[in-house]
Amino acid sequence: MKTLGIIGAGRIGKVHAQSISYQVPGAKVKTIADPFLTDEIREWASSFGIPKCTTDYKEILADSEIDAVLICSSTDTHASISIESIIAGKHVFCEKPVSQNLEEILEVKDALSKTSLKYQVGFNRRFDHNFRAVRQVIADGRIGAQHIVKITSRDPEAPPASYVKVSGGMFMDMTIHDFDMLRYLTNSEADTVYVQAANLVDPAIGEAGDIDTAIITITMKNGALAVIDNSREAAYGYDQRVEVFGSKGQVQIGNDTLSTAVVSTAQGVASEKPLYFFLERYMESFAEEMKNFVEAISTDLNVSVSIEDGLQAFRLAAAAGESLKSGQPVKL
Repeated sequence: MKTLGIIGAGRIGKVHAQSISYQVPGAKVKTIADPFLTDEIREWASSFGIPKCTTDYKEILADSEIDAVLICSSTDTHASISIESIIAGKHVFCEKPVSQNLEEILEVKDALSKTSLKYQVGFNRRFDHNFRAVRQVIADGRIGAQHIVKITSRDPEAPPASYVKVSGGMFMDMTIHDFDMLRYLTNSEADTVYVQAANLVDPAIGEAGDIDTAIITITMKNGALAVIDNSREAAYGYDQRVEVFGSKGQVQIGNDTLSTAVVSTAQGVASEKPLYFFLERYMESFAEEMKNFVEAISTDLNVSVSIEDGLQAFRLAAAAGESLKSGQPVKL
């Protein structure tokens, strides 16, 4: 049984606590830390069998019974807490991005290289049943050489401008998942990145210095051409689709829905809307990624999403930001 500590009791910290409690055998959460600890958080933690809450995450790092930490705190703390955790001898699961700063990611990577500790980055979509199916079809060679990759990722509603100001922007907090997915599906790295973007959803996002709608064109080193389209708001729900076209055929996935029922009447043909948000769409994948992390630290296997994966996704997000500013393609 591996004992875990969670740093950060926000939305994603609660998601991981829930999945570990119900769906991850061989692991338990001993402590959750949050500087804004409330009685409500204490009651919530107790309901999931978490015996200890604290405002100081350093108590987790000092606890010899805790094998690994989950860093679910604000993005600006990820790198520093990662290094502290590594120095404390803890395995680390860190939510994306590891940092919004290249040098800080490299510092984490350097600290990790001096140990045998496991470090997994939270790109949960790699563990989704749909994306895994696409990856397997490509790996089996069933569509031949990859020619065109299309990734659609649109949120059901835009975040407040206050979030945008601290999130690192759309490329860093949203599109970074799609950059990682592109690398995961193609098993290749990006060569050039070109962005066209606009503010079409919420003027307040533009006033905060970000964009809310983008088309990103990427040339991969294996020759494939990729297009990622993003929007901060899709009126019909959480839109997550992929198509990979190759020399022998194509593979594509649509959105998950509550049911596959299609109603046909004289008035028209109707089906379910996509599941509304990431908690509905990806809850199972959060459990699967945590199972992978626990298995890696229990059996000394490599993690499926490494610090290098976090670094390369960051490089793509940074290149997209550079292309947006310059209006020109950026070569990685």
